[in-house]
Amino acid sequence: MHCQWRDCKEWLDSGLPLSTTSNEAVKMYDAVVTQYVSWYDNDSVGGMEKSVETMMAADPQFVMGSVLANGLDLIATGQSIYTSADLKKGVDDLVKLATTSNISQRERQHVDAVKLFADGDMLRAANKWEDILLDHPTDMLALKFAHDSYFYLGQGPQMRDSIARVLPHWKPTIPLYSYLMGMHSFGLVETNLYDQAEKVAKKGLELNPRDAWSTHSMCHVLEMGGRQVEGISFLKGTESDWASCGYLAPHNYWHWALYHTERTEYESALGILDDIISRGKASGAMLDIVDACSLIYRLEMEGVKTGDRWNDVYEMCRSHTSDHILVFNDVHILMSCLGAKNKEATIKMMESMKQFVSEKVGTQSDLGKEVGIQLCAAFIAADEGDYAKAVDLVHPLRYKIVTIGGSNAQRDLFNLFLIHAALNSPKKEHHCLARSLLAERKAFKENAPMTDRLMAKALAVHQSSN
Repeated sequence: MHCQWRDCKEWLDSGLPLSTTSNEAVKMYDAVVTQYVSWYDNDSVGGMEKSVETMMAADPQFVMGSVLANGLDLIATGQSIYTSADLKKGVDDLVKLATTSNISQRERQHVDAVKLFADGDMLRAANKWEDILLDHPTDMLALKFAHDSYFYLGQGPQMRDSIARVLPHWKPTIPLYSYLMGMHSFGLVETNLYDQAEKVAKKGLELNPRDAWSTHSMCHVLEMGGRQVEGISFLKGTESDWASCGYLAPHNYWHWALYHTERTEYESALGILDDIISRGKASGAMLDIVDACSLIYRLEMEGVKTGDRWNDVYEMCRSHTSDHILVFNDVHILMSCLGAKNKEATIKMMESMKQFVSEKVGTQSDLGKEVGIQLCAAFIAADEGDYAKAVDLVHPLRYKIVTIGGSNAQRDLFNLFLIHAALNSPKKEHHCLARSLLAERKAFKENAPMTDRLMAKALAVHQSSN
């Protein structure tokens, strides 16, 4: 694990000079980037939040420090310049600081990218970080910010190719080298190159068993391959390696719960759900929140009684109902409003979404118009028992949903939602659609007990309607 933080000269020697004379500031910059990439808090520097504070206190005029601090707040998607006056001021101050500072072209490009992301233009922000990588392929911050931006846009090929382009320029001696494996593997698995993804993820774990992102990519390989038993065994056997990576560990547990759900081991899945909810209450992290929403909705589609858990999940979501930072987040937050039977919150959230897309510009506003509002309306229709309407709303969006981001495994919730709505619809043509979707699903992943259960249900529905 990289923990020998680099000083000003070492950054200069690496070809990535930082415009500050404070060794303390650049060492903490290194510490923050490392914790961001590796998904854990390093206690030796007080964790991520304390490291950022120390970095900025060491040199308040450190432009790349401000890039990093504001960029991390934005990339976490828990707040935006529209929801946080402090974040808006931080971004505005960064832009002003950059205009009066003697900084490099690379640093200026980082400032431009953060400003683009803050203003809602995620794709242009990612392209700006890619511009940096053309001349500075070992700039891990540019690489990771671009990687996460592509993830939010559902752009698997870009995630894969961005890493592939820089790999030849990295050497194993460069700090954080091993983490490239997990990032590359994830791009491969999101483009259905499962054998290659598994090989690369295993290499990452050989280099660093504590690489939670390589572990995460392996979760996807095993999920998409229908290898549930192997997935449970893998996570159980390596839990001591990745469980301390607090920013990602709950999501790896979410994957563990998916394996159990597929195998009808619902009590085990519920136990993990309760842990995710508990962690989410403590962290407030958006990833924990959407994982809780997704898992509880999936379990309920399976017919599992989840008690009053939706009330706890809604309380986690309540302060974010008018954020509209990602459409992906919005749909999950809406699920919590529906699950908690909070009709007023549901209505207000839909009104807020419509206002957002009519008043704001940017990637998420466009996606809200094209996908988000209609997708949310489908969930509302299903909640009201109008499954035919839900099908008619979501089916035309089927190949557009990828644009709201997340992984293939995360977005599978929407595939399952469409199948369940079609099966519960009174229309025979929707029953036929469900059977067709299930045949397609079975062809893609043969070992899928959940699909087999749904196919049996579809057959029963077909026989009863004839």
